[in-house]
Amino acid sequence: MNFNLQPILENDLCILSPLEETDFDALYQVASDPKIWEQHPNKDRWKKEVFEKFFEGAIESKGAFKIINKETGEVVGSTRFYDYNPEDDCVFIGYTFYAVSCWGKGFNLSVKKTMLDYLFEYVSKVRFHIGAENIRSQIAISRVGAQKIAEEEVAYFGEKPKLNFVYEIDKADWKRQKP
Repeated sequence: MNFNLQPILENDLCILSPLEETDFDALYQVASDPKIWEQHPNKDRWKKEVFEKFFEGAIESKGAFKIINKETGEVVGSTRFYDYNPEDDCVFIGYTFYAVSCWGKGFNLSVKKTMLDYLFEYVSKVRFHIGAENIRSQIAISRVGAQKIAEEEVAYFGEKPKLNFVYEIDKADWKRQKP
């Protein structure tokens, strides 16, 4: 089943809008904070030359979003849909990061709920790659209802492979326990 990997999605806190090449400066302003990447497998993504590679991969993915705070109109992060597998009826959500000012304010849960509601119109499973050392994101994705199902080496665009945990939530579980 074909579906749009870059729709405009909206919730009470923010708008997810397709990422465009002209968004680099606004997104890098957020990503340039080293605190965001402390637990991430690529801890130096705050450096402009490293982030440029990440951004290039985001644009090429044709599934990336900028996250816009509805109250301020500012770009506060990014996320994306990727690795859609029609045979497995599955797609990944990942590459997500937020401005530190958004942490603990419900942005992640709100964004994930919006993305999952959309995806479960088209697929039966959604997966997430979470860095093995990224405890913050492991806790956050567990709060959404995803379960760890595997461990694998993941080579992010232009980066060396790093150990990631694979989490999954299926449509039936989502409908039953929707946070």
